[in-house]
Amino acid sequence: MIGSTLVFTQRSMVHSLRNLDSLVTAIVAPVAIMLLFVTVFGSALSGVSARSYVEYVTPGVMLLCAGFGAALTATSVHTDVTRGVVARLRTMPVRASGVVVGHVLASVARNLVSTALVLLVAVALGFRSDGSFVEWVGAGALLASYIVALTFVAAAWGLAVRSVDAAGMFSFVALFLPYLSTAFVPVDSLPGWLQGFAEHQPVTVAIEALRGLVTGSASAGDLVAFTAWFTGLGVAAALATGWLFRRAALRG
Repeated sequence: MIGSTLVFTQRSMVHSLRNLDSLVTAIVAPVAIMLLFVTVFGSALSGVSARSYVEYVTPGVMLLCAGFGAALTATSVHTDVTRGVVARLRTMPVRASGVVVGHVLASVARNLVSTALVLLVAVALGFRSDGSFVEWVGAGALLASYIVALTFVAAAWGLAVRSVDAAGMFSFVALFLPYLSTAFVPVDSLPGWLQGFAEHQPVTVAIEALRGLVTGSASAGDLVAFTAWFTGLGVAAALATGWLFRRAALRG
């Protein structure tokens, strides 16, 4: 199982490197989004936080790019099932389910690289952290957990829909939710009808927990809320992915 999973992970990584859309999403988009928000919108939004805007917005952009990159898994899994890759694997002495695990591990690796790029650009633009080494280790674990949970949700989405276009729509969800959170402006600056949703939705929970870790002001309440949200979401999405994969494999 471990050997086949490593092979499928390598396969997903090679596909990402050979796919122009994947490279743009993984490398160009994170840098462009960071530059856009800090240099174009930063002066207009600089009064929304006691911190400098680059310090405020960096955790949100890190999660935005990580989630957006995880969305590529939806189309990759859907393509593997509909083009008969899984059906062929079921005739071979390997675990076909390893293809999904390979996509998840490749997504984690791909998105951690994207997040590192965002952080490098943020530092170049003036971001400075008061977080300790332990808090940064916690930030890395939080990011990996977020990517794994969101990637399993993306995989379940890709297995449930009927077309590759519908699978690609998951990127819209991954891109849209951070804009309805505290990623770019505090919740009290949003319209009143939106504040309740923005304050309690899971992306806001993840952003506040990450923001606390990288700025050295971690809150136990934020970390507990993140753990509860994303453990539940990850387990539910993994179970749904397993059930949908078995159904799709039998149908294929």
